[in-house]
Amino acid sequence: MTYSIEQLAYIVSAALFVFSLHWMNDPKTARRAVIAGVAAMFAAVLATWIQPQVVHHGWIILAIMLGFVVGVPLSRVPLTAVPQRTALSHAFGGVAAGLVGVAKYFLWLGEGPEHLTPFRMIAIVVEVILGFLTFTGSLMAAGKLQEVRWIPQRPVIYPFQNVINIGLLIIAGALGSLLVAYPNEPWSAVVFLTIIAIALVFGVLFIIPIGGADMPTVISILNSYAGLSAVAMGFVLDNKLLITAGALDGSSGLILSIIMCRAMNRSFTNVLFGAFGNVKAAVASGEQKNYKQETPEGASQVLEQARLVIVIPGYGMAVAQAQHRVRELYDQLTKRGITVKFAVHPVAGRMPGHMNVLLAEADIPYTALVEMDEINSDMPQCDVALVVGANDVVNPAARYDKSTPIYGMPIIDADKARMVFAIKRSKNPGFAGIDNELYFKDNTFMLFGDAKAVIGELVKQLAGGNH
Repeated sequence: MTYSIEQLAYIVSAALFVFSLHWMNDPKTARRAVIAGVAAMFAAVLATWIQPQVVHHGWIILAIMLGFVVGVPLSRVPLTAVPQRTALSHAFGGVAAGLVGVAKYFLWLGEGPEHLTPFRMIAIVVEVILGFLTFTGSLMAAGKLQEVRWIPQRPVIYPFQNVINIGLLIIAGALGSLLVAYPNEPWSAVVFLTIIAIALVFGVLFIIPIGGADMPTVISILNSYAGLSAVAMGFVLDNKLLITAGALDGSSGLILSIIMCRAMNRSFTNVLFGAFGNVKAAVASGEQKNYKQETPEGASQVLEQARLVIVIPGYGMAVAQAQHRVRELYDQLTKRGITVKFAVHPVAGRMPGHMNVLLAEADIPYTALVEMDEINSDMPQCDVALVVGANDVVNPAARYDKSTPIYGMPIIDADKARMVFAIKRSKNPGFAGIDNELYFKDNTFMLFGDAKAVIGELVKQLAGGNH
């Protein structure tokens, strides 16, 4: 009877996981998707826990309690920290899969040679390689996103970098093949631990040459690796639901990575080995470009006369936590009968959907959010394009300057608007390490300062200048 209940629970959980991913396609059903995912995981854990072979209930209860101790504080991070929070989740998933592989290998090694079959060893090797490289890679990604002092934010390039990385993978694969062929030799445990060490090192080397502009794609790839390690763990544990859930996670992460790469007009290999965001020394041309600055008072007067305003959010909005001020600006403008749209670039921010999440938190109607491909046709009719902390995703150089690392990346055509106001904290370049030519256009005016403060001042001016 227990077996039947377990199988039924697994089927229900698998169906809920599928529906959860499907419902994530639409913001209207996203909340339902989260509830379905939580219910699926709860049912899966409970169904596994009630199996008769599970006897160490105290350890399971302790693990759940520790999970709550860690998970509850992590659930309360600000939305600006969601990218690094997501990277930490991938790290937890990766190390969990890796540790299960380690535990199973040494358990079966002690029980006898008949347990370490070639199939099981292949699954374990894949599990520990993917799990541990996901662990350290995700920690490095989280550190870059959090701007941890001792982790370089810019890409770190060194001689023979790609040769070393690929060489490490080849060595790990060769050692894995050796382990599959001879899993019970006296030296097999040392080989196994060496594979783990290589995977841990590779995870670090995998991330350090990648710049912040590529972080949305990197997080998606790490999500895919975490899912694939879960698939391998499912084969090791002979758990069909874990295989299904891992495959859904891995495939969705892969698809999302492909979407992100297309949004940047780049390939996987270019993202992983191209070091996008690497700052190169600029050659002095003798030409001094000048910004034209505007005051919030002047900008508010222009905004009042507009019919269509398109707001283009970026990472600067997230850092300043300015989304609620943006909502107040939206209210002030729409109250005057002005149409306001939000142009969302697929890789704006530091994780897929970052801008959508922030704007949703501020209760901005999802109908006002327009994807890049659709909004560009509206840009020539736009009276004012308000760029809030975005940089590389609105740089016209991406269209024609082959010397820039963003060449060929689809951008939002902010420069085609009748007037552009760009809110920026400083004159420093973006993560791609190049100046934004939009800022020097005749129709562009800069509003320097913290995005939250600048937009707050715009709102005050529109509301009548009352402080």
